[in-house]
Amino acid sequence: MSIGELACTYAALILHDDGIAVTAEKIAALVKAANLTVESYWPSLFAKLCEKRSIEDLIVNVGSGGGAAVAVAAPAGGGGGGAPATAAPAAEEKKEEPKEESDDDMGFSLFD
Repeated sequence: MSIGELACTYAALILHDDGIAVTAEKIAALVKAANLTVESYWPSLFAKLCEKRSIEDLIVNVGSGGGAAVAVAAPAGGGGGGAPATAAPAAEEKKEEPKEESDDDMGFSLFD
């Protein structure tokens, strides 16, 4: 990861955390305030990314790989499908897995 990429990443996170709209000008201003020099295309690339993708989704899916990001984005795309999608994981968490029986409970063991 280059210094420019890292600086723009931190700048976008700072802007998002403060609730400020992430724009190329604001990213460039934060990078300049940190006394860093980056290629001129980095701030605009990060601003375009932040327009198209939610920063919170990017943070949540950091280590999940490509397949999980698609699965998360698919329910959100169907207008009004967000509420059932959030209710389904809660229902899955409430299910208890049946306890596995040990060999002692069956009355025999593997080495008898």
